[in-house]
Amino acid sequence: MKRFLMVFLACALTFAARAQVDKGAYYKAFSSGEEESIDRVLAKLETEKSTPKVNAYKGALTMKKAGFVKGVGGKVKTFKKGVQLLEDEINSHPDNTEFRFLRLAIQEHAPGILKYNKEIDADKQAVVSGYDKLDAHLKNVIADYAKDSKVLKGSDLK
Repeated sequence: MKRFLMVFLACALTFAARAQVDKGAYYKAFSSGEEESIDRVLAKLETEKSTPKVNAYKGALTMKKAGFVKGVGGKVKTFKKGVQLLEDEINSHPDNTEFRFLRLAIQEHAPGILKYNKEIDADKQAVVSGYDKLDAHLKNVIADYAKDSKVLKGSDLK
């Protein structure tokens, strides 16, 4: 029985380790703005089990992907698909600082015609207030973003 339990735990831990989203690869693609990189990470996310983080990541990358789609109709359709994924997760997890950061970054760069900018101030406040509780990697991502952001400044994160 002990042996079975040990084997089961080893398999479960191995599976759980593989099921984790590679945050480094995700944020590299998210910040790169390169279609190939975005497509590669989106394809990887499609193979992952649906979780709030996976859905939020897919939503934000899908919105970035919309910039590469041909034709206005296709761009809007793709963008709205991403909006639905990210907004669903933010509505279910309004205190998730990472999700709010993703939406803030998308809103700041979304074309005005899409009118996806109504939550910028609220998202900025959520990011600033939740920043200290984040892991070091995500803090670095946000601090790097703040260097070029017109909305979120490095001084906001102190």
